[in-house]
This record gives sequence, structure tokens and C-alpha cells, in this order.
Amino acid sequence: MRRFIMGDQLPHFIELVDGNNVITTFKYRMSLDYNDREYIVLIYPEEDTDPDEGDEIVILRVEQDENGDDYYVGIQEKKELQDVFSAVSEIYDK
Repeated sequence: MRRFIMGDQLPHFIELVDGNNVITTFKYRMSLDYNDREYIVLIYPEEDTDPDEGDEIVILRVEQDENGDDYYVGIQEKKELQDVFSAVSEIYDK
């Protein structure tokens, strides 16, 4: 089952902090439920991208901590990332 929510209505920006406390700002693009897991798709803000290359996307899996709060995890398994990327591409191609 797939469910997705696009972020075209209003630009939502998300700041992520990495393990070195470096903050990176992303623009929310969409959320996707795929194979009973939730994913979030982010893009770099327009001013940070080359207009000739198109949007570079970042796909993260949404997990919950012990309090039920969401946090985002990079996808380490290559097949999972390829499958989710294919699902996202399919949505963009419509």
C-alpha cells in the first residue's frame, strides 16, 4: 500500500542536525508510506542547487522514539533505498 502527501501548497523547511551538530536546511517535498514504513522526501532549497541539474532529493525513513516522537534515519540498505526511490520517481512521473 502506498500513500503520499505532496508539499506543494506551502514551502515547509526542515532543519536537520547531523552527528557533528551541523545544521542543514531542506525543503519538504513529500511523505510516503511504502511497505508499512513511512518515509520523508526532502530537497535542497533552490538557492543551494544548480538550476541545470534539477532537484537533488534526500529520502529518509521516519522512526519513532520511546516517547512516540518522530525522528529521521538515513537508509543504509541499498535495496530499500532503490525501492523507495522507484516509488518516489513513479509519483513524480505521473
